Amino acid sequence: MIGPESWTVDRVESGVAVLVRDVGEEVAEVPLSALPAGAREGSVLRVPDTEGRPDWAAAVLDEELRLARLDEAERILKRLRRRDPGGDVVL
Repeated sequence: MIGPESWTVDRVESGVAVLVRDVGEEVAEVPLSALPAGAREGSVLRVPDTEGRPDWAAAVLDEELRLARLDEAERILKRLRRRDPGGDVVL
């Protein structure tokens, strides 16, 4: 078994979660019912690999990492807003 990988729930469509792996940006479609309770769009999961495949039954929510990512995104947006001169874009 390899250590847990981070996956993010990109979206949920008709009871199927579309997840993106942090490393390599692999995409997986998994029934939402196979993920931990409370998993939703934006959730970050720690998922161990078993025999070279993600073990969705052993996945756990990583709320601390999710909040850290939101905080980083907010810092980036604030920095970009400070650089924005405002007004219309002239082409």
